[in-house]
Amino acid sequence: MTNIPHLHQLIPHDTPMVLVDELIDVGEEHVHCQVNINENCIFFDPETRSISGHVGIEFMAQSVAGWAGYHAWKQGKPSPIGFLLGCRRYQAECSAFNEGDLLDIYAERLMENNGMAVFICRIEHQGALLATSQLNAFVPSPEQLDQMIGHSQENRNLS
Repeated sequence: MTNIPHLHQLIPHDTPMVLVDELIDVGEEHVHCQVNINENCIFFDPETRSISGHVGIEFMAQSVAGWAGYHAWKQGKPSPIGFLLGCRRYQAECSAFNEGDLLDIYAERLMENNGMAVFICRIEHQGALLATSQLNAFVPSPEQLDQMIGHSQENRNLS
């Protein structure tokens, strides 16, 4: 995995919204990323020295984006723009992720069809399960994205 670009080059996010730190392992059906909880995160609360547990959904989504970016990179294509359509059964065993925690984020692809994908995700800290969820995502083809953006621009011009 040493010749793979850094995770931040594989996801279509810019600072300060890059929340996941490292791509640890990736394969055809899975991805494993890590995030170190610290004050550099835009969602870090300096009073509680933590990040709210619901931000785990975005940790999972960015890990899935890393998976998609890796597979695009393997094909010589740019990282795709994707959309988180929904999160099902997000269950957190904690209300916050604490400063200094090194979180392991795992996602496994259940299915993919015509740009729609479903991933089962979990977050662990030192082997203890902290959160689970099922994410539904959509990665449009370049043509679909152009059409979506074109319609969006047309609607703005009408207002």
